[in-house]
Amino acid sequence: METIRWTVDINVEKSEGYPQISEAADYLRHGHVVAFPTETVYGLGADATSDTAVQGIFDAKGRPSDNPLIVHISNPESLDELVSSISNDATQLIQTFWPGPLTIIFNKKNGVFSDLVTAGLDTIGIRMPSHPVALELITRSGKPLAAPSANTSGKPSPTSAAHVARDLTGRIKGIVDGGETGVGLESTVIDCTVTPPMILRPGGVSAEEIEACIGQVLVDPSLKKEQSVPRSPGMKYTHYAPTAPLYLIKGEAEWIQQTINRFKGEGKKVGLLASEELAAQLTADIVEVCGRRKDPATIARGLYHAIRSFNDTDADIILAEAFDEKGIGAAIMNRLEKAAGHKWIKESSS
Repeated sequence: METIRWTVDINVEKSEGYPQISEAADYLRHGHVVAFPTETVYGLGADATSDTAVQGIFDAKGRPSDNPLIVHISNPESLDELVSSISNDATQLIQTFWPGPLTIIFNKKNGVFSDLVTAGLDTIGIRMPSHPVALELITRSGKPLAAPSANTSGKPSPTSAAHVARDLTGRIKGIVDGGETGVGLESTVIDCTVTPPMILRPGGVSAEEIEACIGQVLVDPSLKKEQSVPRSPGMKYTHYAPTAPLYLIKGEAEWIQQTINRFKGEGKKVGLLASEELAAQLTADIVEVCGRRKDPATIARGLYHAIRSFNDTDADIILAEAFDEKGIGAAIMNRLEKAAGHKWIKESSS
């Protein structure tokens, strides 16, 4: 399959990108799969009401079909046609965080979505992205778009069109290239069908920000382990992993350096995934800096690119710095734990 690449300016209203977006939207209306940028990561879009179109997502990603997909819309008013009810908490969250990196779980309206989107559940995850290219594409397609991350299943999510092209060229109809993404991690997922609402996946909106909006929320305790029946996208199977085994590491810099040296002494080529601050204190065979510890948003933006970069190296093992779980740090550590398969190396005093 030939994969078309449309390059558009993020400021679509000031550019001449409408013909490209209209062409991509036309392919979506006809059941094809098209990747597009959001403010979080690139999504792999298809008409959420069509079994054939949604099956194209699973075929392209090589993703098991028992994992639900998030649906993207371009205006909150369309919810009336998609869900059976909207709670007061959900209304407040929509008013505060949409458009933006927050997915809300609703009770679905029957007969609207492909069953492949919901994986047999009675609920549906929906968000309104803030990326202008995504909004224009959804609007012009006239369809709610199911859109998981646009990568091969299990690989790090893509934050650029180049990442998408590397994974999916020849497997999808097209890629709308709108440049680098902003947040760099997927949306937060919150279930508003329960009381109090429950965060099922940390992401671009922090638990602290949500509680400031609606009061108490719970955090799903199962986030620390794999799920047999996932309630949210991204809750099942090891995700985001590079080719070489990755371990989270926690300890003083001197001890981490000793650990690196021990692996090197065993003949291993050691990769280090770290903040600027820690990387400056250590020596490893391959070092990928993901951002600044003092500015966690830079770590979120750079994390997937840094993880992907190791696949172009001959690292035998990757040691990844652990971060504080406050704010966006909860999402950073969630993704790192999944990339590591929950494998840790800790200093005994840590």
